[in-house]
Amino acid sequence: MTQRQDFVQPAQLNFKDDGIFPNSPLPLLFYRQALAAGTEDPASIFEERFAENDWTNSWRNGVYSFPHYHSTSHEVLGVYSGAANLRLGGEHGKNVGVHAGDVIVIPAGVAHQNMSASEDFGVVGAYPEGRDWDLLRGLPGERPKADRNIAALPTPDCDPIYGTKGPLRQIWKITGAGSK
Repeated sequence: MTQRQDFVQPAQLNFKDDGIFPNSPLPLLFYRQALAAGTEDPASIFEERFAENDWTNSWRNGVYSFPHYHSTSHEVLGVYSGAANLRLGGEHGKNVGVHAGDVIVIPAGVAHQNMSASEDFGVVGAYPEGRDWDLLRGLPGERPKADRNIAALPTPDCDPIYGTKGPLRQIWKITGAGSK
């Protein structure tokens, strides 16, 4: 068994612009245990599932230990091993524990950072339509261009786990992004 048979409804976490990080009116989507415990080769399963749903340009690694965000793409992270404590939304955001099997869809602009992790912590990252991503740290002068980039991004056609029938498009449309 790989993907859970039941539909995992994502938790929604909202982060407002804090003056340093733009964050997003779109909620970060957090799917706890999107893959069943004991799934064999979860990294490959995440890569395949994301690619089937047109979230590509994938990689395997961890999460940077400094706060950062992307303005040219949304990002999905599938935790394939270990556990970590991630800070989401910047200094005044929220610390969230993630574990193997979890999936996080991070809207463009939302700051994220690895605060601590197990030695075996690993994620698969991917981007809708294989978009190229930038790496911004909340430095002076980033915002005007980053804000324009974020505003121009389309809503992804597919949820990275559940495809066209997944909750991403419906949730993000309701929260104000619509479809560009």
